[in-house]
Amino acid sequence: MKWVLDASIAVRWYLRSEEDSNARAVLERLLEAPLDFAVPELFAFEVFAVLCRAHAEPITAYRDGVLPLLAGGMFRQPMTGRLADAAAGFVALGLSGYDACYASLAQDLHATWLTFDSRAHRLIAARGISHLLAEGLPTGWEDPAAGARRS
Repeated sequence: MKWVLDASIAVRWYLRSEEDSNARAVLERLLEAPLDFAVPELFAFEVFAVLCRAHAEPITAYRDGVLPLLAGGMFRQPMTGRLADAAAGFVALGLSGYDACYASLAQDLHATWLTFDSRAHRLIAARGISHLLAEGLPTGWEDPAAGARRS
């Protein structure tokens, strides 16, 4: 299973007021199996912007926390014409341009977009490409090492 990681999850790793056990579980999984994750390139910009608004030491948090994760092996999708075309369909459903990029990437990779954005999830829930992390970890979530041991 491939997971598309929303910025709303990553900021919970760095802001004490936003801490969440499901977000922490995603971080643990990301550290164990970075190839299971993907982000649109805008993810880095979104996380940086939030840290600049809400973190006491945003540059340090970004440099020491976020950059190593981005360099750790997860797939980073640049904005292409194909992604933009697919995103336009999600914008028509009511998603913001940013959220539409996450949804489009999930659709393209046959992945699940993990998010804390309940409005965005609700708008596309019928498509089966998103999961609202506030409701718990998704079906099929497991320790990637456990899957390797079973093989």
